[in-house]
Amino acid sequence: MRVCRTTLGAIACVLLLATAARADDVRVITSGAFTAAYLEIVPEFERTTKHTVTTGFGASMGNAPDSIPSRLQRGEAVDVVIMADTALENLINQGKVAAGSRVDLVRSSIGVAIRAGAPRPDISSVDALRRALLNAKSIAYSASASGVYVSTELFQRLGIADQVTAKSRQIDSGPVGAVVARGDAEIGFQQISELLPVPGIDYLGPLPADVQKVTVFSAGITTSAANPEVARALIRFLASPAVVPVIRKSGLEPLTPEQQNEHHAVQEPGAAAQVRRAARSGKDLEQDLRGVEPRDRRQETAGARQTEVDGEAEIRDDTQTHVEVATVPGATRTRTGRHQR
Repeated sequence: MRVCRTTLGAIACVLLLATAARADDVRVITSGAFTAAYLEIVPEFERTTKHTVTTGFGASMGNAPDSIPSRLQRGEAVDVVIMADTALENLINQGKVAAGSRVDLVRSSIGVAIRAGAPRPDISSVDALRRALLNAKSIAYSASASGVYVSTELFQRLGIADQVTAKSRQIDSGPVGAVVARGDAEIGFQQISELLPVPGIDYLGPLPADVQKVTVFSAGITTSAANPEVARALIRFLASPAVVPVIRKSGLEPLTPEQQNEHHAVQEPGAAAQVRRAARSGKDLEQDLRGVEPRDRRQETAGARQTEVDGEAEIRDDTQTHVEVATVPGATRTRTGRHQR
């Protein structure tokens, strides 16, 4: 789980400031949408800079104990948060994240999944999606950005809120795909990048363009950051062109080089400028996202995923780093520990 070595020349300048600093820890909490890409990118940052990245996972929104807002409210020690842009702005307004530290990383669209092998409903148009939801026995959505949209806007726009609300379920923690894979929900909605890694589901595709919701996921530095310089170096790396292939593979849309050149530099905490980028419409993304295959179709089974995580731990042992990793948001695993909820 590394960025291809051929990119090392491209990222050398990005990491120059980080390698000049004393190797140190940086603590990150990331939401689920960016997790798959993040877990593949971070080991290369660690290997190159010798910094240690300790990672936690939580939703961008909601009151679950492991959500990012809840963890910051409790005073958890964190340097960097990666989350939906609107939620990050709320934390900036609350004084939890430094104004001017926001860097937009990716755009994410909402996808639809069913249990592997189940009959595949048509969701290719707004009318087809409406019929699929009316015919479904049960529906699941997340407690974060995608679920807020599905439950408060999508159902209403489709004109079916009264018919489907009673059979719909919000998943407060963990991937919606896992609920669908167990058969506890017939249809599930979540960010595409959160659905693709889940074994036991069939990814049907993105929402139709006319009802799609594109969310920008951004990184920011907390006002209580113990290592803001290392935090800035990490965010520069996450926003660098070198990691674009990994981001695209995960089902996210990386920012264009032009947008990165204009906006991706991390500001000093307290700087006045805040980075904002307009999201592309669902119509612009639909064609690309329909061709994305779930990771388990490309290479993974549940056993293979565990092997991959174990391999990552071995790489980190070689560089004398310690990172908590997770196969799903909300579950952490250290190099020697078991998964913990």
